[in-house]
Amino acid sequence: MPFLPVSVEEFRGVPDFVIVTGDAYVDHPSFGTAIIGRVLEAEGYSVAVIPQPDYKSKTDFMRFGKPRLAFLVNSGNVDSMVAHYTAAKKRRSDDYFSPGGKAGYRPDRAVIVYCNRIREAYGDVPIILGGLEASTRRFAHYDYWSDSVRRSVLVDSRADMLTYGMGENILRRLAFLLDKGVPIRKIRDVKGTCFLESRGYEPKFESVFCGEYDDIKTDKSAFAAAYRIQSDNQDHIYGKAITEGYGDKILVQNPPMPPLTRKELDAVYSLPFMRAPHPIYDSMGGIPGIAEVKFSITHNRGCFGGCNFCSIAFHQGRTVTSRSIASCVEEAEKIAAMPDFKGYIHDVGGPSANFRGNYCQKAEKFGVCKGKNCLTPKICPNMRVDHSEYIELLKAIESVPGVKKVFIRSGLRYDYILADKNEKFFKKLVGDHISGHLKVAPEHCCNEVLALMGKPPVEEYDKFKKRFEQLTKQAGKEQYIVPYLISSHPGSTLESAVELAVYLKKNHLNPEQVQDFYPTPGTASTCMFYTGIDPATGKPVYVARDRREKQLQRALLQYGRPQNAPLVREALIKAGREDLIGFGPDCLVKPEQNRGFALRSPQKRGKRPQNRQKRKNNS
Repeated sequence: MPFLPVSVEEFRGVPDFVIVTGDAYVDHPSFGTAIIGRVLEAEGYSVAVIPQPDYKSKTDFMRFGKPRLAFLVNSGNVDSMVAHYTAAKKRRSDDYFSPGGKAGYRPDRAVIVYCNRIREAYGDVPIILGGLEASTRRFAHYDYWSDSVRRSVLVDSRADMLTYGMGENILRRLAFLLDKGVPIRKIRDVKGTCFLESRGYEPKFESVFCGEYDDIKTDKSAFAAAYRIQSDNQDHIYGKAITEGYGDKILVQNPPMPPLTRKELDAVYSLPFMRAPHPIYDSMGGIPGIAEVKFSITHNRGCFGGCNFCSIAFHQGRTVTSRSIASCVEEAEKIAAMPDFKGYIHDVGGPSANFRGNYCQKAEKFGVCKGKNCLTPKICPNMRVDHSEYIELLKAIESVPGVKKVFIRSGLRYDYILADKNEKFFKKLVGDHISGHLKVAPEHCCNEVLALMGKPPVEEYDKFKKRFEQLTKQAGKEQYIVPYLISSHPGSTLESAVELAVYLKKNHLNPEQVQDFYPTPGTASTCMFYTGIDPATGKPVYVARDRREKQLQRALLQYGRPQNAPLVREALIKAGREDLIGFGPDCLVKPEQNRGFALRSPQKRGKRPQNRQKRKNNS
């Protein structure tokens, strides 16, 4: 099966759908464009792709002419602003989803730019937004890069409809209706969609109003309240439709589309993906983004982990669904047959690798509990912790001919592992599935900050680390935990950062990577960052917004780096912790240099005159 066409040479005629994307076209099931394209193709529709079009004019968007049914627009696998800028708002020089890894192939706010160019070209052609950028920006949202509350991306893009979450069944239904001749402005009952209507419109589903944009953009308490309503209605079982006011229009979000069943998920991953970038990129350095996923298997979707800085709950949902073992083994066999496969499956994972299902009868019947976290501050007693099927899956993939080793590189919920009374998975993880380093995400050590992150208390990480080291020693291996940490998350003060630095020193940790908190749309943490309010409780939250303080907090987490010494000293002085500046075993940094010579410890300073006298006598 060939790639989906990207040029008129590859497709003659009028396609049913044209997908416009901010990523290069990689025909692999880790890329949303490939999945939606193959799903629609399997339904009998013709699909063409315009990857990373020249957005400075309408010409490139007319490559295939006006599609018979609709344009489908996404920014790619990541938000275009995240793709372009660091947490410090500095322009990135690379883009792993572009040819040769070079930046500049997509515009800022890609879906808005793309839709406006399509409107210039074809006027009233149906345009449907999808993907992460559209999904997380579907309501009025705080935009970190402009430091403002922007309107729904549906309003600014002038598209006809927005799909949120995982789009396979949504697009199947929309394609069916469009093909039957139903005008897109008449399609108002498909779950997982958003659209604009005139005031007075009554949604097809029971609904709740989250506020007026004019209030949400100026009143931070209104913003927090709106976010709470939105997050409380993202469950496919009990979620209501949500409306938001825009002058004489209202935005309507229909309730979420139910997640794919196991059978449906298996069918998606059995589609004829080429598992590679389109050949047009061969002479351009290829697409770096394929490297990590080329020999990896995604076995699940959704996450009930509840991390507040993560948008998965807002995008994929909190209900976990997974593929069958047979489906994953079939994909492993395809990977093993690839000519450049060396025998190593890089990952069998997903949003959280060790989840195969919700394992909660209450959630299966009534939906995931509103306003509660399944895992923190402690695991819900209704949660049945079970790794047995995941172990069976890993063993089945290990037995595929040509597979030498199976690694797990996706994030693991270590608190969920600890809660399993049977250590069979923990032992198998340590013995068989780590390539020297296991990456886990404690994120912080202060329980007040961890609670605002939606993470377990630090004692859980300490228990996990201790047991990991014991099992590693028993297995006769040399492997280590690499902790992921976040600086300046809402709730983290300078004193909290000092406490974390002391914790790192005490535990002999010197993290290579530290992520300064990055406020992205669609997360509770971003709501806290903008409003200073915890949307779950309505209580105030401290936020480090000052650029200098954020630098100090970040430097403390890497206190051992010589270049960070001035910042660490400044932070400690501001926090009133000068006791941590010195030469003692508990100190984080040495005193400031004096006249170009580093101050020595008292012992060494005492010996220095004697050494000078010896040199003088020898001369």
